Amino acid sequence: MNEMDEARKQLRALYGENRRITDGHYDPALAVKCINGIFVGRRKENVISYKGIPFVGEQPVGKYRWKAPVYCRPDDGVYEAYYNAKSSCQNEAYRQKASLYFQGEDCLYLNIWKAEGKAAGKKPVMVWIHGGAFENGGTADPLYECGSFVRENPDVVAVSIAYRISVFGFFHLSHLPDGKEYPDAQNLGLMDQMMALRWIHENIAGFGGDPENVTVFGQSAGAASALLLPLIKGSHKYIRRVIAESGSPVFTRSVEQSIQCTNEMMDEFGCKTVADLQKVDTARLVAESASLGFRIWAERDGNYLPENPYQAYADGAAKEIDILQGCNKDEVNYFVFFKGVESYNAWGAAQKAKKLAQMTAEERTRAESFCADIRGESYESTSRLFDQIWFIAPLFRMSENQTRAGGKSFTYFFTPESSLPLMKCAHSTEIAVVLNRPEETIYTGRAYDETFAKTMRKMWVRFAKTGNPSLSAENSPDGRAKEWPLYDLKNRQIMVFDEFNIHPEKESERKIIDWDRTYSLTRYYCV
Repeated sequence: MNEMDEARKQLRALYGENRRITDGHYDPALAVKCINGIFVGRRKENVISYKGIPFVGEQPVGKYRWKAPVYCRPDDGVYEAYYNAKSSCQNEAYRQKASLYFQGEDCLYLNIWKAEGKAAGKKPVMVWIHGGAFENGGTADPLYECGSFVRENPDVVAVSIAYRISVFGFFHLSHLPDGKEYPDAQNLGLMDQMMALRWIHENIAGFGGDPENVTVFGQSAGAASALLLPLIKGSHKYIRRVIAESGSPVFTRSVEQSIQCTNEMMDEFGCKTVADLQKVDTARLVAESASLGFRIWAERDGNYLPENPYQAYADGAAKEIDILQGCNKDEVNYFVFFKGVESYNAWGAAQKAKKLAQMTAEERTRAESFCADIRGESYESTSRLFDQIWFIAPLFRMSENQTRAGGKSFTYFFTPESSLPLMKCAHSTEIAVVLNRPEETIYTGRAYDETFAKTMRKMWVRFAKTGNPSLSAENSPDGRAKEWPLYDLKNRQIMVFDEFNIHPEKESERKIIDWDRTYSLTRYYCV
């Protein structure tokens, strides 16, 4: 049995189906009344988890496929909340453990963790949005289990939310002959997230959470989501703060790019209309959409999302939202590790050629100059270029624009290296640290220093509580104060997370970004 088969076996062994409780046999101390039912959780040590709670009134199946989410309906029934619900449909070839769990289009559920006992007041709420390039991932991934996070930090309530991904959540249809009936299909995944946030706002008080103090945090596509949500009309009612790990509006596409992907799929399926597409079964939709890999993103449609999200931030669209954002030292080594050097080099060369073709002659010259200055292994020049284009330059552009608009941005740079060959400090290596899952070593190969990891989590929690991640000596795990300066346009100070030396530093001291040669390339986004 190979590694993925074993992971599949272990995940599915944990599967169960939440059922309605009709005999009255349940512990009322574990039950919480919500708009759409009374949900009964499970206690493990001092943490109660509530899993698989639906936040919609209709799951997006049948006639609801490619339709905006339907809000939940009032219900006085009593339901188990013991098990993860299905993951959104996705290709099992990806190394996301959620893809090995049970899947279905009926996937719009959330999970909640709270410490046992009554608190003196309402607790800050931290809502995790999983990543996966908007193509894979899900709340069932053991890496995203938040029980140990809450056990260590009982003064917050943690939530993880699901959303439609791939062609089920981001599929432009309105240009088709009958597409006007599907005006939202290009950004349904974000709409699902908004619906989950509405449910949280209206129900989280029953779990001890403060609906007026919600921090949305996520990684990769989850981080991009966290930074796109504040640009959606009406979202500020549900979001007070954002933590974005290795993701930004760079993970979006234009209307034209979305339509091109849809047309490719229509040709593949031999379909002309949405009605034709509705007849295509789920398995085939999943299989054929794999050809769109790394092109399925949220859409800058000019309606739900602005055509230029960076400019929207510069214009102050989210200046009242506190933001903590950052990236890792060697982000693109993720692809080097999982693809292998030879396969990555071919893929990286193709990605580079595509990106260079979009640039002006002057920009191409600057990008080629940047690559020529990189020393090291064969994969280094393209991986460091795309570190800049996909992660580092967007991070600094976001920090600059949020600051310029009068908002707050706390910016970080994560540096500890994995013990896995080629991985270095790649994309996703910080997740196990942030969510207190040191045993989940798929990206790290090891557990990081315990005091370092705990300090990073304390900063995340402190930010969720107060809007400032700085720690006093009293509440810092190592007994030393950690003052995290706000990003400003003059000093450009960031917090550097070296494993044995968390400290603020001017960007100019480490030269993380190449301001002259790569900063302007964020206008090309990821596609």
